[in-house]
Amino acid sequence: MTTLIIGGTGTTGARLASLLPEARVGTRKPVRDNHVRFDWDVPATFETALEGIRKIYLIPPIGVVDPVPVVESLLARARLVRRVVLLSSSAVPESASGMGALPALVRALPEWAVLRPSWFMQNFTGDHPLADGVRAGEIVTATGDGRVGFVDAGDIAAVAARALTDPVPHNTDHVITGPQALSYADAAAIITEVTGRPVRHRSVSAEEMTERIAAGLPREFAALLAGLDEDIRGGAEDRVTTTVQDVTGRPPLSFREFVRRA
Repeated sequence: MTTLIIGGTGTTGARLASLLPEARVGTRKPVRDNHVRFDWDVPATFETALEGIRKIYLIPPIGVVDPVPVVESLLARARLVRRVVLLSSSAVPESASGMGALPALVRALPEWAVLRPSWFMQNFTGDHPLADGVRAGEIVTATGDGRVGFVDAGDIAAVAARALTDPVPHNTDHVITGPQALSYADAAAIITEVTGRPVRHRSVSAEEMTERIAAGLPREFAALLAGLDEDIRGGAEDRVTTTVQDVTGRPPLSFREFVRRA
């Protein structure tokens, strides 16, 4: 157990843990032998989680506008760690503060990789507001006709596994997408075709989207998420990369196949 997977029971972390069964899984509620308690809100949990660790899969705290202070605190305690693989996002630009400042922290280590996946296909299923829309038959976003290279969390985990275990460190940013860029209307049409259950997309303004999101999240964070929708409307996520194929040696999962499996 020289690798710590933070968020090891989450969407990408659980999939990564299945690929690296000898890793230590950091979670707020440990239930297995390879689990250890890790809670971003409780820095006292950092020391035990980091004991003997040389590599970290780092998922920053969710819903925090500026996670830099707490991530800096973790890395300062990670005295034996040489390699960190950070889960960032293709939608988060570099900046001097906030989420965009995290890549600079990990690049200061000898070995690193920054994963910049596009939006998760898994957002259309499970416990997510977008999935609630799918079940209700209407997906609501502020994206307009903007397209996204939706990516499967399993493909993100596969890239992360290689970035953590390859003998030569990647020391690069990996922009990770699926094989095709789709609008939310395109995605709704595929879901309708594959499942036989009608789903449509309704585009709203960023202001209305902020109000919808703020019903369950802090307003500042809700405005940030609605702003990402606006970026999609402007074409910021309309791209496809070959990262999954290049790093893992196999093609990424298509959205249609994801819907069939889900």
